[in-house]
Amino acid sequence: MKPKLYAHPFSSYCQKVLVALYENDIAFELRLLGEQAVDAELAALWPLKRFPVLVDGDRTVLEASIIIEHLGLHHPGSLRLIPDDPKAALEVRLMDRFFDNYVQTPLQKVVFDSIRAPQNRDRQGVEDAQAMLGLSYGWLDGVMADREWAAGDAFTLADCAAAPALFYADWVRPIDESFAHLRAYRKRLLARPSMARAVDEARPFRAYFPLGAPDRD
Repeated sequence: MKPKLYAHPFSSYCQKVLVALYENDIAFELRLLGEQAVDAELAALWPLKRFPVLVDGDRTVLEASIIIEHLGLHHPGSLRLIPDDPKAALEVRLMDRFFDNYVQTPLQKVVFDSIRAPQNRDRQGVEDAQAMLGLSYGWLDGVMADREWAAGDAFTLADCAAAPALFYADWVRPIDESFAHLRAYRKRLLARPSMARAVDEARPFRAYFPLGAPDRD
């Protein structure tokens, strides 16, 4: 039985898992969120109603990074997204956490704040999030000066995290031209067939982006 993925193609964390699935050509059933019946299924599986969620046989797997690790254990493909070497695996997990905590989190702060009623907006919080993105860009530019992919020479879990994070972050706070290494890395990620597919599948939903999707990418 194919695993079921409860997800929406425009969600960055869902794209993170989709990239992993596409990289290893893993067959799965997409349970498209936004439909009433599917949303009810998700709520029954996970009361917090955060996504993506993977159902694989009798097991429900939560959180994008854990889903990708689960896929590597139970649906291994030709590409090892987490290295067998423990030291290399630590670097992959570090970079994965960096993209989730210091790129995804501040960009989502800016996006979610824009949805609030004007009287409820958090100006200071948005300024802090924008500043965090700027700091993250600067650090990443230095890291990527001598790397092809986030954790070294191989495409890994860290790049699955980086691809949607940098895709959307550049919409929220454009990556300055002075960060040439980071801009080149983002370009490589978007050229990767797995991420290109995820981006194309999400194109019909770009009108949902509350800040207005730029006319690029």
